[in-house]
Amino acid sequence: MDNRSVPKTSRLSEFLSYLSRLEGDGDLRIPPLTDLSRELDVSVASLREQMEVARALGLVEARPRTGIRRLKYAFRPAVRQSLDYAMAVNPGCFEQFADLRAHIETAYFPEAVSLLTAADRQRLLELVATARARLKGYPIQIPHAEHRQLHLLIYQRLSNPFVTGILESYWEAYEASGLDTFMDIDYLERVWLYHQRIVDAIASGDTAAGHRTLIDHMGLLQQRSKNPSRQKFE
Repeated sequence: MDNRSVPKTSRLSEFLSYLSRLEGDGDLRIPPLTDLSRELDVSVASLREQMEVARALGLVEARPRTGIRRLKYAFRPAVRQSLDYAMAVNPGCFEQFADLRAHIETAYFPEAVSLLTAADRQRLLELVATARARLKGYPIQIPHAEHRQLHLLIYQRLSNPFVTGILESYWEAYEASGLDTFMDIDYLERVWLYHQRIVDAIASGDTAAGHRTLIDHMGLLQQRSKNPSRQKFE
């Protein structure tokens, strides 16, 4: 992120404005609040409140021995804070967020696939093979870890923290909702058949075919029965 692009009319707090002006994009050591208080002409109490907001947004961390550090920007913490609240007020918000996630994956699929390396494609094939083996084993194992890894791996090389932040938040909310314990083996096998076709298309360089299959795969959201557990698994 370009720190110089922060507008002069920014509504950021003094602490967030200070963070945005720091040079560099990685982790950076921040002076103690007593020092910042003098530098910014803001009370320590006010800075402490502002820092707690920054910590909730995942912008800083504070530890006894290492002090305060500015972290590399990530969108996920802010999304999760807001999504957790929305789901607490209305659990049905997860379905709306899942719909947003489906549209984002569909829209960014061609660009994301074009950035994958040969090693990434091989890893996708391995994830599908492992998942299919789990479903055919005895006892049957739900390949949730592989499910999450496969979807996130496809989009991991996008240089867009907002896209990846939303996708990562989706899976965290999915797990927090207990949806990773879905037990309908027929549906799971159908889901992984789609995954197999998507990954095979990626591996062969046929991005268009993979994109069409992904759209069909996301269409399962509209084709499921009215059973709540079935509707939520994706």
